[in-house]
Amino acid sequence: MRKHYTRSVLSEETAGVNPLELFTLWFSEAQTEGEQEPNAMSLATVDKSGQPSARIVLLKGLIRDEFQFFTNYNSDKGNDIADNNKVALNFFWPKLERQIRIEGLASRIPKEESQTYFQVRPRESQIGALTSNQSSVVPSREFLEEKFASLTKEWEGKEVPMPENWGGYSVFPIKIEFWQGRVGRLHDRIQFERKETGWNRSRLSP
Repeated sequence: MRKHYTRSVLSEETAGVNPLELFTLWFSEAQTEGEQEPNAMSLATVDKSGQPSARIVLLKGLIRDEFQFFTNYNSDKGNDIADNNKVALNFFWPKLERQIRIEGLASRIPKEESQTYFQVRPRESQIGALTSNQSSVVPSREFLEEKFASLTKEWEGKEVPMPENWGGYSVFPIKIEFWQGRVGRLHDRIQFERKETGWNRSRLSP
């Protein structure tokens, strides 16, 4: 299974000097291209024992130049971040033959901002957040569905409260790499590393 990458080129000139501006451009192009869930990103964390794990979460915005997502703070990922806030993100857009790798530091966003976002979520997602103690063991699928139905009835006609253990994280980027597939596996890899004076740009061997 081998694909020939011929879609585009990534040069130092097109990369520019600000990786967050380039991310915004690439993200917009992924939306225009019709990539399925272009905001889907893998999030890698490490637990107390040093065991890494990864899962897909959804980017909800580039806020104050940081990558924001929402989850249950008591989930496996939340517990990992509480112990070690060094994380990695990865976006893959196959139609554009591109990926973006990000390393950074995760921190909780203010509760007020989480509340603002929670209030505009679909009502089913709000009830779902109340229903799920994410990453915990449940006896069956039926248990979840019954709890969801019960909470739906309990909060019918009322504003659904945001769970205390639910909210957003913001990832402060330290390193960002842009990958563009090229012919012969000589892919373009442009990396930006944050320094005290700004971003340092370099080209990596594929």
